[in-house]
Amino acid sequence: MKYFDYDSVAREAKIPEEKLRKLVKLARQEFPHDPMMAELHALRACLAIRDGHIRVDDALKNPAENRL
Repeated sequence: MKYFDYDSVAREAKIPEEKLRKLVKLARQEFPHDPMMAELHALRACLAIRDGHIRVDDALKNPAENRL
């Protein structure tokens, strides 16, 4: 079952398919037992990339690297 349409947002953000797969994989690793939360986080990342708040390569970094 698919909860959120992050694919269309990823297309709007011009996120390459391979990078989108990695982004979704990271979200699924973060929430291995909650597919809805994983998709929500993938969607929010795609929205942030689309809106210019973060670059796709920064979103793909190890979460520990993103902390201040």
